[in-house]
Amino acid sequence: MSADGAYDTRACHARNLAVGCQKLYGSNKYWKERYEYHKRSLSETAMYRVKLLLGGQLSLRNYNAQVGETYAMIKALNKLTGLGMPETCRID
Repeated sequence: MSADGAYDTRACHARNLAVGCQKLYGSNKYWKERYEYHKRSLSETAMYRVKLLLGGQLSLRNYNAQVGETYAMIKALNKLTGLGMPETCRID
């Protein structure tokens, strides 16, 4: 990749090398395992669920109040998740 000096910074060289290696090996599977990308994906999915079900913003301004509001949202989400889980029992 080439560009003029305004776009070509040394900070992007490592990224470009990583992208090239990723293409060379032909699959994102190994890259995802190495950098634990699944953890990021799971956290993004969890935040999407919170925003979708309970709103995408906090209403309180004080930091400590926002922390409490966030805990309440997570507790409500856990209750909603629990209501949707099936009850199983072993049949002999």
